Amino acid sequence: MSIRLKRAYESPSESDGYRILVDRLWPRGLSKQKARFDYWLKEIAPSAELRRWFNHDPEKWNEFKKRYFRELDSRPEIVDQLLHFVRKGDVTLVFSARDESHNDAVALREYLANRGFQ
Repeated sequence: MSIRLKRAYESPSESDGYRILVDRLWPRGLSKQKARFDYWLKEIAPSAELRRWFNHDPEKWNEFKKRYFRELDSRPEIVDQLLHFVRKGDVTLVFSARDESHNDAVALREYLANRGFQ
């Protein structure tokens, strides 16, 4: 089992495994047919307040992760939904942010890795 990351605007591939959109909002300009997501788990995304505060500012990255991890800790049922798929095999967390290093999917993968899921 592996957890990969991919921008929503990149073409799906066989190696993606189960494709899960982890953003609260649907990617702008992307049709459902072209996206080919297997599941949209918008509830696992950071709260609207946290997203607005972070505003994709790399200087806030470490504090963003701490706050997001606290949100995830407070919603174990949502994390369990994601882990259901992770335990079955390869998963790709799909995101729409332009910054491929500082976004909720990157933080989410780190959160899972800290809990023994790579």
